[in-house]
Amino acid sequence: MRVFKRLAAVGAITFSTLCWAEPGVTDTTITLGMSAPLSGPNGAYGLDMRQTITTYFEQVNKAGGINGRKLELIALDDGYETERTVANTKTLIKEKNVFALLAYYGSSPTTETMNTVFGPAKVPLVGTISGAATLRESLATNPNARYMFNVRASYADEAEVIVNQMVSLGLKNIAVFYQNDGFGKSGLDGVTAALKKHNLAPSAVGTVERNSVDVAKAVETIAKATPQAVVMVTLYKPTAAFVKAMKKVGQHPMLMTLSPVGAELLVQELGPDSRGIGVSQVVPYPWNNVVPVVRDYQKLSDKGAYSYYGMEGYLMAKTMIEGLKRAGKDLTRDKLVSSLESMNGADLGGYRINYGPNTRLGSRFVELTVIGQGGKILK
Repeated sequence: MRVFKRLAAVGAITFSTLCWAEPGVTDTTITLGMSAPLSGPNGAYGLDMRQTITTYFEQVNKAGGINGRKLELIALDDGYETERTVANTKTLIKEKNVFALLAYYGSSPTTETMNTVFGPAKVPLVGTISGAATLRESLATNPNARYMFNVRASYADEAEVIVNQMVSLGLKNIAVFYQNDGFGKSGLDGVTAALKKHNLAPSAVGTVERNSVDVAKAVETIAKATPQAVVMVTLYKPTAAFVKAMKKVGQHPMLMTLSPVGAELLVQELGPDSRGIGVSQVVPYPWNNVVPVVRDYQKLSDKGAYSYYGMEGYLMAKTMIEGLKRAGKDLTRDKLVSSLESMNGADLGGYRINYGPNTRLGSRFVELTVIGQGGKILK
């Protein structure tokens, strides 16, 4: 009789445990999923983030993990293509059974995936390289937005800082060169809105397709306006192609671009021609150890091999880990969402995150940098 009672008790515990268990969570592990470009023209962006996050997870695991569980990351290559991001996310959730998502890349890929995959599946995503308004919709308007936790400032925030700087210098003839996708269009909208506050409008607008460096038509259109300045809402390869082409036609406007360009990659691509280009940044300067979170990030990286993408990947991972810690031992996706929502003004070490029941904005941190002599990025 005692044997049967013991078996019944064991069976009850096993049954209870099975009923409670969440996908991607075991007694010893938490599995997270990531989709980003790991190859192709934009592969350097995703590789940089993945390397930082993986190294950080190793550090956390060595210290005992999160409430006794080790972190595992499954990262899939999407080549910065929307269809592949959607397919990857379905694979991560349905086949790999990840608990949550981390560090995505791109406005159009993330927006489509939020609305068709991880939002309807109620799987939270922490962090994406995008400041698009489509990822910052009201939760009342779009219930899928409940599962998108932005970490960086918006493109509207970046554009306003850039435009205010240009206008303060007396510039009024300001053109826009943008990428023809969610990223570029959101940036264009941000620049247009910022200019409108000064009773101005873009003097010319040129565009380039995603994953393309065919900038001839954009250069022709923008050069006709002989702009004093150009805001470039593009990634590093088309940005470099545009800068070179503008110089070839004798145009030398003030040039500024938004943070996704990757200032370090732009320097590698352009060389000396990158000097003088301004870049807005949405995370602290990675080469200065004054800010505590930057010091922590530097300890993870090879000395001097710091980058803005690495810094941002670290902040995304740090935000996720803080949410996991707050969610407690009995981990569920709903508890993770609630714990992230409790991070109103959470200080990650000099970088504050602001979430709440109705907001997923993350941070509004923006500062301007410029590429100096020798490709050094200066504050």
